[in-house]
Amino acid sequence: MLKVIDFVGGLCLFIYGIHMMGEGLRQASGMKLKKILKGCTKNIFLSVFIGALLTALIQSSSATSVLCIGFVNAGLMSLQQTLGIILGANIGTTITSQLIAFKLTRYCLLLVTCGFLLYFVNKSNSWKNIGYSILGCGILFLGMKMMGDVVAPLATNPDIQQIFIRYSSNIFIAFFIGLVATAIFQSSSCTIGIIITLCASGLLTLQGAIPMIFGCNIGTCVTAGIASVGVSRKAKQVALAHILFNTVSSLLFLFLVPVFYRFALFSSVNIARQCANVHTLFNIMGVALFMPFNKYFVKLVNKIIPEKETEDDYRETKYLETHLLNTPSLALDASIKEILRMLKTCRYMVVYSISALLKNDKKIMSKIYDLEESVDYRREAVTIYLEQIMERPINHEESIQIALSLHVVNDVERVADHADNISKIAIQKLEKKVSFSNEAENELKNMYNKILNMVDLTSEALCTGDEIKAYAVKVFDKQIDTIRDTLRNSHKKRLQNKGCNFHAGVIFLEAVQNYEKIGDYLKNIGEKVCDGL
Repeated sequence: MLKVIDFVGGLCLFIYGIHMMGEGLRQASGMKLKKILKGCTKNIFLSVFIGALLTALIQSSSATSVLCIGFVNAGLMSLQQTLGIILGANIGTTITSQLIAFKLTRYCLLLVTCGFLLYFVNKSNSWKNIGYSILGCGILFLGMKMMGDVVAPLATNPDIQQIFIRYSSNIFIAFFIGLVATAIFQSSSCTIGIIITLCASGLLTLQGAIPMIFGCNIGTCVTAGIASVGVSRKAKQVALAHILFNTVSSLLFLFLVPVFYRFALFSSVNIARQCANVHTLFNIMGVALFMPFNKYFVKLVNKIIPEKETEDDYRETKYLETHLLNTPSLALDASIKEILRMLKTCRYMVVYSISALLKNDKKIMSKIYDLEESVDYRREAVTIYLEQIMERPINHEESIQIALSLHVVNDVERVADHADNISKIAIQKLEKKVSFSNEAENELKNMYNKILNMVDLTSEALCTGDEIKAYAVKVFDKQIDTIRDTLRNSHKKRLQNKGCNFHAGVIFLEAVQNYEKIGDYLKNIGEKVCDGL
């Protein structure tokens, strides 16, 4: 019983050590993630390199795939960009198995000591994060040492030897064991570490270890699958690409186990190093196999999960990824993208408002109400998200951007409110059975067209941060004010000439007033862009 506890305790230390090492390195490099992402162009070789580098830092291909899903869901990357990173992640994850094969367990306490001193003595966050990762590395090897000490004596037990021989000699059973173990531990690095420990102790043969390593490649997809629940279609495409690549490459190479076995024997005489080398070769070959067909692979993924966003998709948040909160610069970009989606919803509402007002369409009036509710919901979500960013360590520039973003999200919500007001005015018009004159209708259409153009220009300014376009939004607002005054004067003349009745006139002026207010709030957004948003 004590041996079981020792083994489980060692396993817990091993898993926690991997987590600590990855988290420390991620925190140390987190502020550079934005620059790294900007380097992800359509150049597949560069993307593969970045994927390998990121995974080597955070010590988990599963974590890299989850990050990619988060980045795509936040609108920061495309499927084409993430595909190379996912391919590279499978190479980067082999670094862990290579480190484990170096038998650094004898230095585990030295690593723990160095990491502890760096973490607790230094005041610099960068050094503290590096110390945290070294401490995690030491705990990782300490856990491996504990597991190795427990399983080593078991290698001479005939009954236990027979169990491992029976199950590991069957390629498909061994493959399934690797798959399930990785799905449970949520880390292929963890499972491969255990496989190497068992091989080094003599409990597991190389023939049994190779298919288990291949199975790990599919098991690691479970994390990406879980992360893709409730995210956008684009993010689901990333998860599907990860699953397809790992599954196809694993099943394909499963029939080449004898070839990998001969390579392992040729590469080293040490079984731990043999396992690590097989893991590395397997992943490099998988990437090399897929790279020439990456464009066709993207088309296949797009065909399975079509990339199409409808109006109904605007009823929920899309870009507010919690994975990004620890990197405020990326989280701020995500919040702006969500605000842009809100503004796009407002555009739908403005388009519908003129039809509701002039055509008395009850279905459109109801649709405007639903969209206004969705904007209210997302305004609250964006506000909470921005407040969560404020709780992280942020610089002065980021603090200013958060304040400006809070103003903008409220301005967008007010645009939706006034579009909804126009819908309510349309209901009054319908209930009172009044109609506008042809002249009044044409005047409203003219003002509506100006507002619609202003919405589009505001979206472009907010998306690009273009101060010239933002200034043009303010010029538009002056034009809207002039149109409002002109329409009021022309309305007075119609009343004097009895060209319209009193109720129609009141409804007409209220509609004009709400369109003008929409212009005011769009102008406010333009001003925030000029202020540096």
